[in-house]
Amino acid sequence: GLQVLVRRRPPTPTQVFDSYWAFATERQRVFHRRVRGEPGPWTSDPVLLVHRFTNPYRAADRVSQYLIRHVAHAGTQAPDEVLLRVVLFKLFNRISTWELLERAVGPIACERFDVQRYDAVLSEALDAGTRIYSSAYIMPAASRSSRRKHRTHLELVSSMLDDRLPERLTEARSMKAAYDLLVAYPGLGPFLAFQILTDLNYTALLGFSEMEFVVPGPGAQSGLRKCFSDPGDYDGADLIRYTTDRQAEEFVGRGLDFQDLWGRPLHLIDCQNLFCEVDKYARVVHPQVQGVGNRTRIKQRFRPLTDRVPAWFPPKWGINDRIAFDREL
Repeated sequence: GLQVLVRRRPPTPTQVFDSYWAFATERQRVFHRRVRGEPGPWTSDPVLLVHRFTNPYRAADRVSQYLIRHVAHAGTQAPDEVLLRVVLFKLFNRISTWELLERAVGPIACERFDVQRYDAVLSEALDAGTRIYSSAYIMPAASRSSRRKHRTHLELVSSMLDDRLPERLTEARSMKAAYDLLVAYPGLGPFLAFQILTDLNYTALLGFSEMEFVVPGPGAQSGLRKCFSDPGDYDGADLIRYTTDRQAEEFVGRGLDFQDLWGRPLHLIDCQNLFCEVDKYARVVHPQVQGVGNRTRIKQRFRPLTDRVPAWFPPKWGINDRIAFDREL
């Protein structure tokens, strides 16, 4: 039948939307300088100098880098093994927790995955005062039982394997269909289910485009509110797509020289990420602009951990040889 094209009312950007592109450009410049091993300080932006922000590209971030190299692509690529490693890592999202488990139980593998044993290791760490969860997302327990939160998460992973989730994910025809399988599990919630899906999609298990589907998290929703005074006829996911689709002209129109990821432009998950980061950035640079909630400070201070930042991406992206070349220059 005839398709009726209804013109959507476009969103109305604010001055924070200008900062969005300037922030993305400068934060990415910092990333490239650190990858090249240049000595700091890597920026003259006073906010970037003292506060911690993630990279514009989600996959370039420290924890994602660890996951891609040492969790997703280390070991067999059999679907159930990949799912076990990625989901187990992601529920805690803390490198030290993964390494603690590996030291205690050996390589993480389905044949040796044992809820009781893993529970004992993590309970002992907790009792000794060790933090086992990242502060990146608030992790709800996976069930309402009186058992400790980590126990419910181990049981969640176990039930995914019992349900043949890895097989069902590989059969999913779209990223949205794969997302629907994940979000059905108790305790995941929309944002975390999407984050886990993104990590699984770095592996050989799934082959979706990062331009297919996005779920805005709470931080991004607040950033979107600051960047658009009126969303027009767009919901949060639409606004992220609108932004992602317009990146080339937005950078050029502002005279910004954005250095992408060795030829890879920003994808939906990256622009989602940037809305979250610009929400924090704007607390200092545009304190009068209201987001969701009333947070006025940036919690995390910037502390450079290493001189040179790791950069190794899913091999299927085809950019790792370009990085090696760039490093030799």
